[in-house]
Amino acid sequence: MNFLTLVWQWLTDAGNWTGENGVPTRLTEHLTYSGTALVVAAAVALPVGLLTGHFRRGGFLVVCIGNAARALPTIGLLTLMVFLVGLGAVAPLTALVAIAIPPILVNAYEAIRQVPADVVDAARNVGMTPRQVLFRVEVPAALPLILIGIRGAAVQVVATATIAAYVGMGGLGRYIFDGLATRDYQIVAVGAVLAALCAVLVEGAFVALERFVVSPGLLQRSSRFTFHRAARQPVRLSTPEGALS
Repeated sequence: MNFLTLVWQWLTDAGNWTGENGVPTRLTEHLTYSGTALVVAAAVALPVGLLTGHFRRGGFLVVCIGNAARALPTIGLLTLMVFLVGLGAVAPLTALVAIAIPPILVNAYEAIRQVPADVVDAARNVGMTPRQVLFRVEVPAALPLILIGIRGAAVQVVATATIAAYVGMGGLGRYIFDGLATRDYQIVAVGAVLAALCAVLVEGAFVALERFVVSPGLLQRSSRFTFHRAARQPVRLSTPEGALS
């Protein structure tokens, strides 16, 4: 009996879709952790990234913060937070927020910095205030790359949110850790498959959102920029010119 057959048998059992350990309950918990972490990370990273890109200052600091956050080991940070605040939702949420901040922060900074200077100068010449230039000109023009950063953060968070079960919380990781504890590898496989599918669906949802809220011209510009950067070298955070994609 192969891997997919075991997963399919478990998923087609109606008993696994009800109760506290049912798929809908675990999926709701998983998405709640992920969504909360993403909102917190965006609330912290977006303003910093937008303002540093707008004023063309602090780029080196943004890159350093991004590098430092990316270098943090997720399980290590989770364990540290457990020692500091104890078991509960704070520890895994802190680890997930740390994962989400770098792509949102660096892409927001780089997106604003990539807005053509002549467009910004034209907005200033017609009498726009700095706030109006940022929110009426720069942010709309930079929206594709900003959304790429948020999308990357969302996929990473959803794929990693299984760690919540490591400290006794719920989510799809509950299947993985409970299965490992009881050596029930069918449940482990189910948890892994559901977490992967969840990440893929989140990716697709953000792609659809980008096509809905961003004009086709800006999408094409963003695609050319991303392809051009990828063709030359892998994305890096070692210089202010690097953006996560």
